[in-house]
Amino acid sequence: MHKPDPDDFEMRRLESLSNTIFGVAMTLLAYDLPRASQFAHAPGWAELYHVYAGRLISLMLSFIIAGVFWISHHRRLARQPHAQRGVVLINLLFLLSIILLPVTTGLDGNYSQSSAVAVLYGLHLCTIAGLNSWLWLLATRGQHRRPELVGALAPLVLLLPGTAVAAVAPQYAPYIWVLAFGALLAHRLVREEPGKPS
Repeated sequence: MHKPDPDDFEMRRLESLSNTIFGVAMTLLAYDLPRASQFAHAPGWAELYHVYAGRLISLMLSFIIAGVFWISHHRRLARQPHAQRGVVLINLLFLLSIILLPVTTGLDGNYSQSSAVAVLYGLHLCTIAGLNSWLWLLATRGQHRRPELVGALAPLVLLLPGTAVAAVAPQYAPYIWVLAFGALLAHRLVREEPGKPS
């Protein structure tokens, strides 16, 4: 295991920052939802569905994605109490990608039938998953952590084809992106046997 250098950064500080960033980003996902004042009269079920359905689906998908990456981020930081500057900078890029999630979620919720918006949203999700995978690779370097890497890479493997589908059929892309959460199942299927170091 890597022996901490006196110049290494203590990742507990980054954990405090990341809690704030994830919390704010996940809260702001709801900011773009229409307000009650938008309706000139009491809306019916059809009008409520028309106004909220697409936006709520996008919000829930993004909230779940943010939650999964928050859990992954904290599990990774627990295994990497100290890191060098390069790793800290990549972590900050990862957190920046989380900060931008409400922006692309708002676009996707309002213009879900636009292939350009769907591709932008998909590329954003791929960026988050790619940075998360890269950080897991760095955190588990020289260790027996195959299940962790499989769990980190699985979302990226499924998000990429979903983004390709978004270019031609944006209405179907979210169904493929939802499959990206098979990463959790993949992690369980390849979990290390009892008695092996975790």
